[in-house]
Amino acid sequence: MSHPTRELCEFLSAFGWNDIPPPVIETTKGLFLDWFASALAGKDSRPVRAFQAFARQAGPATGPSEVLVDRGSTSPFFAALVNAASSHVVEQDDVHNGAVFHPGTVVFPAVLALAQAEKKSGKEFLLAAIAGYETGIRVGEFLGRSHYTVFHTTGTAGTLASAAATAKLLGFDADRTQQALGSAGTQAAGLWEFLRDAADSKQLHTAKAAADGLLATCLAREGMTGAKRILEGPQGMAAGMSRDADPQRITDRLGRRWALAETSYKWHASCRHTHPAADALLDLLRRERLGHEQVAQVTARVHQAAIDVLGPVVHPQSVHQAKFSMGTVLGLVAVHGKAGLDEFEELALTDARVAAFRERVRMVRDDEVEAAYPQRWIGKVEVRTTDGHTLTARVDVPKGDPGNPLSRSELEAKAIRLARFRGGATEAEMRAAIECIWRFEEQAQVGRLLA
Repeated sequence: MSHPTRELCEFLSAFGWNDIPPPVIETTKGLFLDWFASALAGKDSRPVRAFQAFARQAGPATGPSEVLVDRGSTSPFFAALVNAASSHVVEQDDVHNGAVFHPGTVVFPAVLALAQAEKKSGKEFLLAAIAGYETGIRVGEFLGRSHYTVFHTTGTAGTLASAAATAKLLGFDADRTQQALGSAGTQAAGLWEFLRDAADSKQLHTAKAAADGLLATCLAREGMTGAKRILEGPQGMAAGMSRDADPQRITDRLGRRWALAETSYKWHASCRHTHPAADALLDLLRRERLGHEQVAQVTARVHQAAIDVLGPVVHPQSVHQAKFSMGTVLGLVAVHGKAGLDEFEELALTDARVAAFRERVRMVRDDEVEAAYPQRWIGKVEVRTTDGHTLTARVDVPKGDPGNPLSRSELEAKAIRLARFRGGATEAEMRAAIECIWRFEEQAQVGRLLA
């Protein structure tokens, strides 16, 4: 009988620094920088303020772990809770295509909070983050497409990612890691219904995933047990949350395939399902030298999951909901040339030209795009112009994917832009943090990222 949960735990407990290829280490540091900046960009948003208030009411006033958005400190649990919520607000945190999962927003908050509390080194921090990415991505792939139709994979698989990362940080053996994952999996949750109401649940999903995974690890350290086959057992996660689970995905080339290196950076400040079409439309408009007023209709040819996630958002009522509106995203790139933080904040809900363009956009399922998804996210658009011409464009590798990556300078510029968005950190502070992160393995002890 196959025991993939156990095989995964044995791998997580066994690998060490010398087992990680140097490019994977460098990618981990880049993803850490990207997450850190995304967390700062969530400052002063409504859901983050709610989590901050809760942390002040329920948690200690000070502690060993840093709360990035207000420069405060608290216990590891509450720091992870707030930092995970804030890093998933502006839709700029990373994503793994195949798992349709945002690893950084659930892994780094838990690892940072616990590393600061436990006085762990930079190398230990990076190893733990890698363990979290490898686990969350594989669990997301295992749960499959049917899971994603109803469940927000970042909330579900993310709970196990957080537990795996923090278990690695504490040096758990395979047995104790398995207990932590069992307690994490039984807490895993997150439903997509919030999109219809412009609700704030997406940040609740990441906050709880990061904090509950950390909770599972801390309980396992104290001897609490969890289900040993939480993933594949007859009443485990797959049994209750998936119709197409594939247990082989959990152990796929462990130690040879580093799934973390497949993670994508997000360029547009919107749901990842909009990015391929946005890139394709930008290419078409530039190639044909068309203005938005010359476009009569846009057809975005997409995979079914894009329709499932974006389809419910017809007339966005909030900035965050606008990030899940294909018409709004394409309207922003057509009218303003980009769909960044400022464009969403200032124009997505108020610019009449964007609203008019939104009404000219439709999505249709495309067999080629559907067959390639989720391993490849192809962007295809058809544009009918006001003078009756039909034009097409496609993008096979969206900007930010490993095959079309952000350069180090683009990544640093993005981080500074995110930090500046709501005054989370000055450029000078970010420059200092960037220098620290690129040399993070040299840190004898993980300290505060901001003064």
